[in-house]
Amino acid sequence: MNINDYLRPPRKWWWLLLAATLVAMLSSFLAVRRQPAIYQSRTTLMIGRTIDDPNPTGAEFYLSQQLAQTYADIAQREPVRTGAMAALGMSWLPEYAARAVPNTQLIEIAVTDTNPERARAVANELGNQLIRISPTGTRLEDQERQTFISEQLDNLESQIEGTQAEIQAKQDELGELFSARQIADTQSQIAALQAKLATLQVNYASLLANTRQGAINTLAVIEPATLPALPVGPNRLLTIATAAAIGFVLAAGAAYLLEYLDDTVKTPEDIKQLVDLPTLAGIAQIKADDPDRGLITVTQPRSPVSEAFRVLRTGIQFATVDAPSHCLLVTSANPTEGKSLTAANLAVVMAQAGYRVLLADADLRRPAQHTIFSLPQENGLTNLLLLPEVGEDTPEARAMFDAVLQPGGESGLWLLPSGPTPPNPSELLGSGKMRGVLARLLTRFDVIIFDSPPSLAVTDALVLSRLVDATLLVVDAGTTRRGHLKQAVEKLRAANVRLVGVTLNRLTPRSDAYNVYYARQSYYHEDAGKNGSPPSLNGHTHTTTPNKKRVP
Repeated sequence: MNINDYLRPPRKWWWLLLAATLVAMLSSFLAVRRQPAIYQSRTTLMIGRTIDDPNPTGAEFYLSQQLAQTYADIAQREPVRTGAMAALGMSWLPEYAARAVPNTQLIEIAVTDTNPERARAVANELGNQLIRISPTGTRLEDQERQTFISEQLDNLESQIEGTQAEIQAKQDELGELFSARQIADTQSQIAALQAKLATLQVNYASLLANTRQGAINTLAVIEPATLPALPVGPNRLLTIATAAAIGFVLAAGAAYLLEYLDDTVKTPEDIKQLVDLPTLAGIAQIKADDPDRGLITVTQPRSPVSEAFRVLRTGIQFATVDAPSHCLLVTSANPTEGKSLTAANLAVVMAQAGYRVLLADADLRRPAQHTIFSLPQENGLTNLLLLPEVGEDTPEARAMFDAVLQPGGESGLWLLPSGPTPPNPSELLGSGKMRGVLARLLTRFDVIIFDSPPSLAVTDALVLSRLVDATLLVVDAGTTRRGHLKQAVEKLRAANVRLVGVTLNRLTPRSDAYNVYYARQSYYHEDAGKNGSPPSLNGHTHTTTPNKKRVP
């Protein structure tokens, strides 16, 4: 596979990708435009006062981080939620999240709401609720205890300061003494004062540990929630872009899935890979309700589709240049793949080239050529096959041949309808009388084109293909399955049939092979308008030559 094989599904299903993307964008736009603006307010708390300590220890920092994670989890619990709702007089709380800032002592509470004032109030109250359940809370007994401890600390501070002053005075007095006894007494007093100072300092540190000063398990708001000025959501542009991307990806996945599940033949490359046969021409789709019954080469000889049939005619001529073909069988793998219309228009362009052409409807089960040309079907091929001595040139035989051959409306073109439907079509087509009929017809016409039944439906095409010079296989682009095409070609090759090539039929502007054959269709219209006649393959004007022999 090359890059074009991977790009083929998006190119083919571009309208699906575009529609899915637009629908996703429109749907998301209609959804987000109804959504109100969302605001977010944050409050930040800190564990302990380690940051104020000039010499903090690693253990203190680690403990503070663990406490921060614990308090962040507690903030999500029901007691904190219930307390906040009771304090604010609310029956519900907007969405909020509490988290411990990684590797710090900080706790961040973020509240998201459509009302900015409510978001700020809830954020601040959640912080207050955390402080209330911590040792920093404002319970009455705690306040009394903290008051007593503060008074004791003040008393100890005064004693420490007085003792330090006494020690300093004794030390100054010691420098002025000369008596050994006095010096010894003064030193004893200094040692006693120093021991007292040490005791006071230990008591002071012990009491200080029971206060909030220097405590680790305390909470304090360092950044209260503020009123948000700008909304944080919804991000309409991001939502629409995301929806468009999702729609595009889903549509692209659907396109690749459809192509993977689609096993029909679409391009000449598919035919080449499957059955190793050349694609002689690509025929665009002809509308079924066309008033010209599909004979576009008659009613619109200057159209690109008519030129495609001339390309097919030239392709057959080049394919049989070493062994010219006078009898051509047109068949398909399955019914309704366009073989009858292909055979009819091919016969018309053959006649336009100056050949004496007979289009024989050999589909004795479901004939179609009499409908395409609007001719009667009562007499036809089956009548010739019922002649007693078809190979003899008797007046009765000549009269029967003249009766069943009908002019096809184009100079040099004659039609042989199928005639009455026989009970044994395969046996009749493979009989010796069929060979006699074919021999007699070859004396009157330059080219005989047989429209036969589908090769996979019945054996008529295989039986008749042994009597003709070449076989043309019609493939309906986007309809004929790969397995059916391969099976049909294998059957024809098993019968030693000479396959000249394949016609890729019913191409649509959306098909992969359409641009290959119709990319320059405007050229055909311009050329036809200048010279007033159908253009040929090499760009020169085609002129119909007189018939060498007319069928009586």
